[in-house]
Amino acid sequence: MLKSLTKNLALAVSLSMATVGIAEAATLKLSHVRPQGTAIDKDATAFAEAVSTATDGKLRVKLYPANALGDYTVVQERVGLGAVDMAVQPISSGVDKRFQIVSLPYMASDWADAKKKFGPGSVMRNTVSELYQEQGIKVLGAWPVYFGGIALNKEVEGAADSNIAKSAKVRVPPIKVFQLLADNTGFIGSPLPFSEAFTAVQTGVVDGVIGSGAEGYYASFRDVTKYYVPLNTHFEVWYLIMNEERFNGMKPAQQEAISAAALNFENSRWERAETDQAANEKRLMEAGATIVEVTPEQIANTAEKVKQNVWPVIVDDIGKEWAQEILDASLAE
Repeated sequence: MLKSLTKNLALAVSLSMATVGIAEAATLKLSHVRPQGTAIDKDATAFAEAVSTATDGKLRVKLYPANALGDYTVVQERVGLGAVDMAVQPISSGVDKRFQIVSLPYMASDWADAKKKFGPGSVMRNTVSELYQEQGIKVLGAWPVYFGGIALNKEVEGAADSNIAKSAKVRVPPIKVFQLLADNTGFIGSPLPFSEAFTAVQTGVVDGVIGSGAEGYYASFRDVTKYYVPLNTHFEVWYLIMNEERFNGMKPAQQEAISAAALNFENSRWERAETDQAANEKRLMEAGATIVEVTPEQIANTAEKVKQNVWPVIVDDIGKEWAQEILDASLAE
């Protein structure tokens, strides 16, 4: 009898220890917007592997590519609620229109300027972190994507000249800043959800797309992109975000592992992003698109026009006192 009790007790202790081991291991769900095998998917995979290695496999990150957990606007809300642990994706300004300040066209003039304005410790980075924090979200790092351009399904005369009014309609994200951007480049902006954009171009409802860059157009629109206009319309940054409560509830060693992996995730991207942009423009060409020649003067003229006509409207829309202070501080960096 005693021997049987001892055996049962040993089994119970063994099962208890196994349960503890399972409880200590955790898997975080990480959503991103591109298909498997793309640049962000590869970098997110490297991030996940770094976290697993640093925690001896006790903390794992499982990737959900290609919006598998929902559109980025929905995922941002779910990260804030804790239904999705992590994501790396564009910012959604649907909940807080102040996020539009990060998307102001022509905020950065080149890659060095972009890193100064959007890199760690910058005014814009701190602003983004504060706005996300109000939604219960922690910013772990950033993933600079590209300078934006215009994808067209047909040849448009004066496509790179913002002073020429065109009859061509282009899809824009349903965000005021991109609508105004389209208007001030001479196109007719048509706000549409991303899920409807490809079909809209394919069926001729619109003639092209504004709001992305070569990487995005190659990933999602290469079959309907016949011309690409690299007008440097805006600088796109995606942020690696995590539910703040989930992060704060982790052990210090796990927090350190995630933070270190996130820092490397961002730093390695800054080193390769400019080269990657050129590579994606080449991929568009190989897929059959013509890269429209854009002169530095055309970019400068468009930038001046946009700053004069678009910036004041957005600043007023999101709160002039708050926005102007941040904008002035960022431009002074």
